[in-house]
Amino acid sequence: MDENRVPNILVKVECELNTLADWSVLGDWIGKQVRPDWNVPWGPMPLIQGLPVTASFASKKALTAAAANYGTPMLWAEGLSADPPLQRDSLGGWASPDGGWQGELVFTEQELAARYDDLAPKGQVDLVVIGCPQASLEEIRLTASAVRSHAEMGAKIPDQRLWVFTSGENYQLACADGSIELLESAGAVILQDTCPEVTPYNRQHYNHLLTNSLKAEHYLTSGLNRLPTSVVPITECVSHAFEPRLSAGPRPVLQSKAQPQHVSAKTHQVATKVINGAPLLSQDDFCVTGRAMVTDVPITYLGYVNRDTGVIEETGHPLDGRAIEDSILIYPKGSGSTVAPFVLMGLIYTGKGPLAVVNRDVCPLTLPACSLLGLPYGHGFDSDPCIEVNDGDLVEFKSQDGNVTLTVLQRVAQGD
Repeated sequence: MDENRVPNILVKVECELNTLADWSVLGDWIGKQVRPDWNVPWGPMPLIQGLPVTASFASKKALTAAAANYGTPMLWAEGLSADPPLQRDSLGGWASPDGGWQGELVFTEQELAARYDDLAPKGQVDLVVIGCPQASLEEIRLTASAVRSHAEMGAKIPDQRLWVFTSGENYQLACADGSIELLESAGAVILQDTCPEVTPYNRQHYNHLLTNSLKAEHYLTSGLNRLPTSVVPITECVSHAFEPRLSAGPRPVLQSKAQPQHVSAKTHQVATKVINGAPLLSQDDFCVTGRAMVTDVPITYLGYVNRDTGVIEETGHPLDGRAIEDSILIYPKGSGSTVAPFVLMGLIYTGKGPLAVVNRDVCPLTLPACSLLGLPYGHGFDSDPCIEVNDGDLVEFKSQDGNVTLTVLQRVAQGD
């Protein structure tokens, strides 16, 4: 609905973005700054200022794909997109939305350099992957250009250490301009209609990947693959593909990540509580009683909830290591890939899912699974269930006559 399509975060970019990887880093960085106490019911929707006045399709793709890592459904890029639905202030700039900005962020050369330092390869790179999302024609040509500079000197990529993922259509276009022939003759592998994040890797050969995409890094390091993944621009990716010695050293292992968005604002509640919300119109009345499993941090189903066990596997998340099975699962909303409903549906089918789901915000990543499989669901409460209910409280979740109520029957003791 138009009234919900309003920016809620202001981002000022105060550095140059010279590579596609720079744009990708920016998109991912924005999502990392979102705090649980920000009121962003439809997800973080930034208005970004200070970007170049011209940007290629591949640059925009890199930015938006990485921003989606943390649930950004849309964004406005001043000078590059349609104007945001905001008023102008007295100085001609954009006035803040009703209720003000939930966050005001500044992205400088310092933030860019810090992220590259965190993401730089530290130890032997086994494989370089380009194309997440699938490589555009521009990305294929940039990769081919970087490969050409090495191949013209007689070099060849050893052990097919460079994989480029693209669509069938872009593959045909790149064949027509000679890019595919150049890449394959130099030792690269071209894969069509698939993506690095869903590719099964032989762990006898591949235990440290290098990419130019923060979307790839986000999911390759998740439960989908649990592969240490580093990030550099395309030209450096290609250099590493040709020269393994650039990253010589012990292969890294996945480490806990300091994630600002994991910071919880929850405090222990003791008062009796009944809160009211909205049901799904597709569902009949229900009444479910059980132990609440509660977080005020979004849950990312694809890659961060084990598809077999239902255990949350996201280092730093308040519920890391916990199984959602047979809980009344309370969280703000889902985050990440739109494959999320299929993960939740699979868990429900196999008996590893929750008894019910309570979202603070209506969640397009959770709602479809609940609607299709009849899992009790509620949203739009008159106070925040993620704050009002303790993790471990005994609750009754009831839908009747077009309303839902969430009643705390017994408070869990603090520290339990």
